[in-house]
Amino acid sequence: MIPLSILDLSPVSAGSTGAQALRNSLDLARHADNLGFARYWVAEHHNLPAIASSAPDIMIGQIAAITKNMRIGSGGVMLPNHAPLMVAERFKVLEALYPGRIDLGLGRAPGTDPATSYALRRRQGISEEDDFLERFNELMLLETRGFPAGHPFHNVRAMPSDVALPPIYLLGSSDYSAQLAGQIGAAFAFAHHFATFDAAEAMKLYRDNFKPSVSHDKPLAILGTHVVCADSDEEAEKLAATVDLNIVRRAKGEYLPLASPEDAAAYDYTPVDRGRIAQNRARMSVGSPATVKAKLAPLIEATKADELMVTTMIYSHEARKRSYALLAQAFGD
Repeated sequence: MIPLSILDLSPVSAGSTGAQALRNSLDLARHADNLGFARYWVAEHHNLPAIASSAPDIMIGQIAAITKNMRIGSGGVMLPNHAPLMVAERFKVLEALYPGRIDLGLGRAPGTDPATSYALRRRQGISEEDDFLERFNELMLLETRGFPAGHPFHNVRAMPSDVALPPIYLLGSSDYSAQLAGQIGAAFAFAHHFATFDAAEAMKLYRDNFKPSVSHDKPLAILGTHVVCADSDEEAEKLAATVDLNIVRRAKGEYLPLASPEDAAAYDYTPVDRGRIAQNRARMSVGSPATVKAKLAPLIEATKADELMVTTMIYSHEARKRSYALLAQAFGD
């Protein structure tokens, strides 16, 4: 059966706090470790009231300390926001503390709006161009000590120097990301939960372009998807109303904490809103364990995914824990 993993954005619910959302992530991680999930990734987003996950390296250390079996990683570190040396050293420290359990997932986007991105990068010499590949190459040259003699970074070592970088994963939602992941020899996590590009085609492009690297000697394709699972289809539909309203609000530039299912059901949706909901629901799997498994099966088959990574952005923390428990049971049968 396909391995299951979790992508956690530390969702903030209306009436709650960001601090509580982070504590919920620790609780969910313990839960997932006991359920047998393969890995647990935390995200990097900034200036979004519905998402408390802004510092994945800190959360990874906290989660790794309270779990025993899962791999813990970033989904991902947004490389445009960080100096490559800083990323290398933070993840080497994590790998030193929790050897063989850390993943370094990298993203190409800043994970925020332009003004916040500027605030994050203003001391780094901002370029209007996509400099991800340049930063990635710098990261790898620091790791391999590949800067030639005479280069300013020739004698720079990422510390601790006797610890290797964790395995590298590239996150993406496009054909370009899929091809790039293959060309740099990274594992690839495709964000089907918000992508407009076809997941099966992305996975094919990744495998067709894969070149072995020091990080991975063969392709590893992870399918990221949004799941809301409950004991019945009716209960899952009720919980997923939170997701529906969140999508509608984001489309209008309203980045608010997650609404309760009751508030979401009472919202006055326009025909345009309902069209956006339908478009997003086509990418989601909502229902009982049997319904969710039936919805995911053809997607897994079409993409030939090596692993399924699930995110669940709903109002109730206990309902989120229940959703993952039911999913683990369904795929463990």
